[in-house]
Amino acid sequence: MAGKVMQAIRFEGYGGRVADLKHAEVPVPGPKKDEVLLKLEATSLNPVDWKIMKGVLRPILPRKFPYIPGTDVAGEVVEVGPGVKSVGVGDKVVAMLSHATGGGLAEFAVAQESLTVKRPPEVSAAEGAALPVAGLTAHQALTKSAGIKLDGSGKTTNVLITAASGGVGHYAVQLAKLGNTHVTATCGARNIDFVKSLGADEVLDYKTPDGVALNSPSGKKYDAVIHCATGIPWSTFEPNLSERGKVIDITPNATAMLTFALKKLTLSKKQLVPLLMIPKRENLEYLVGLVKEGKLKTVVDSKHPLSNAEDAWSKSIDGHATGKIIVEP
Repeated sequence: MAGKVMQAIRFEGYGGRVADLKHAEVPVPGPKKDEVLLKLEATSLNPVDWKIMKGVLRPILPRKFPYIPGTDVAGEVVEVGPGVKSVGVGDKVVAMLSHATGGGLAEFAVAQESLTVKRPPEVSAAEGAALPVAGLTAHQALTKSAGIKLDGSGKTTNVLITAASGGVGHYAVQLAKLGNTHVTATCGARNIDFVKSLGADEVLDYKTPDGVALNSPSGKKYDAVIHCATGIPWSTFEPNLSERGKVIDITPNATAMLTFALKKLTLSKKQLVPLLMIPKRENLEYLVGLVKEGKLKTVVDSKHPLSNAEDAWSKSIDGHATGKIIVEP
């Protein structure tokens, strides 16, 4: 592919607004050692994509510009770098690109072999591309932070999932129900039936008094909260937690980090756990397998052509997508 060019959407600097997106013709990248070049078929957006571009994570994730955003992709391997053994040219795959380099909003992208997995024919490109950040975050929050066994073994766990109709939330509900759990979920009124269809045992409209207070309709105390929303203070969670209940915050801010530290220092039985998602290939393979078997479904909010990626970006910033937003070259 040396010398060839491709269409891409990129930023020239921090800002993150739709108006800051630039269409560009750039060289097709080449794979280095342990890397593969993918012809992209689908890319899914995550809130972290525009947060990085707004500079929210600048102290810990500084960017080099120009920068092509997007990390969650599906496509076909068209070239492999030295040392690649697990996938070959012609393989359909799902991959998570590095946040440091991005590259998803383009026609081609380079992925590390270590976060690239084969995609069976039963899993569409859009279904696969939606999985990495959102699916892995939900999986890690439930299995590592909350200690839920997804094979159905283990004691019954009462779980609350906030913003359950969003990207992480809609996966968290489905994955939690593979375990021995009772799931309470919050979402907007228009999505109540949708979240019930994912398997939630009880669903709260987050704008009602009970929804604001996070009160379980059946009076249950929560052993774990998978917190996918923002703006809910610890004081709202605490009375709803069981004796050793945990709030697992997938987007912890400074206030959450302070609460985490205070709860640790005071040896509180109730804890706030900030989640830093660590992607692992075996977990991505597991999720792709669940989709293949029909045990996990990706709900696609909308699909947008790369030529009109601005609409997808705007929809992600708006924050009311049901499921995942997909961009297709």
